[in-house]
Amino acid sequence: MPICIECRYPVSQLYHILHSSNKSHKSPSLSTAAHKAAPIPSVTGRDAKKYIPSKSAAGGGADVRLTQCPRCKRFADKYVEHDFVVLFIDLVLVKPQVYRHLLFNRLGRDDDELDPSIIRLGTLLLLFDVYLTWTRIEAVPSHLISSSSIPYLHILVQYGFYLLLCTLTALAQHITVRWLAARFGLGIMHHPQQSASPELTSQNASESFTTTPRATANGISTALFVSSCMKLFPILMVVWKYDGGENESEGWNVGKSVGRGVEWAVAVQNLEALRILLGCGYLSAAGLVAAGAAARWMVAAVVLGVVGLGAALGT
Repeated sequence: MPICIECRYPVSQLYHILHSSNKSHKSPSLSTAAHKAAPIPSVTGRDAKKYIPSKSAAGGGADVRLTQCPRCKRFADKYVEHDFVVLFIDLVLVKPQVYRHLLFNRLGRDDDELDPSIIRLGTLLLLFDVYLTWTRIEAVPSHLISSSSIPYLHILVQYGFYLLLCTLTALAQHITVRWLAARFGLGIMHHPQQSASPELTSQNASESFTTTPRATANGISTALFVSSCMKLFPILMVVWKYDGGENESEGWNVGKSVGRGVEWAVAVQNLEALRILLGCGYLSAAGLVAAGAAARWMVAAVVLGVVGLGAALGT
């Protein structure tokens, strides 16, 4: 069931469409409009995307009206009519509302399956991670990794190694966070009990729910993928190389600093996404993020240490 992105109160629908036979006619009265409203089913199932308003629907004699939250009296989800550029900007700004829109109203599923767009995003993040990891390790001063044979292998073998490395570290992070969330029973956002007014109850009985749906295991992975978009920014370091002039170690240090900055930014976004999805406090979400990062680091340390690339851990 979709929720209000402002106060997290469950709503029956995010918007409705008022149909009119002639756009030149006067706007119908509120009572007539209420009868003409076409309720939109929950947007958290398989067919979520086809319920997002489109220009053709709005321009073909139909008026799209956003649903007003019965609790806070604001629009339940203003992002249903915004494009992905606005969503991405608000993701970078770590706005809680955009995370609620994506995790509950657009990408959330009742069947505990990953949305196809999340699978594509996860694949893109993995491939970018492979390329950037490969680039950063190649920038390590040669005397620090002279004992490793990886840099001298065939390029396809090297790519396969870095693909395996990034896949294992990503799996370690996701499995750790998912297991800890299930182990400590995180995942239900409780709303304060309040007596609904007779008018509100007669308006829609489904709005009397006091809890949002429990977060699923794949929902946690969705939150981690969505909040990791900042990982795409270091690709600019490949386009414009900051090599530090003739000093090889200086260029390596610059790359390390940028990489750490991006990792901290991703960690903050992961924390906010998990806090919103699981309905837990900042300390619990920070613990999950820290545990996932520790698992990721340990897997990378083992794999890189075995092949003699342990000096590249800080990159």
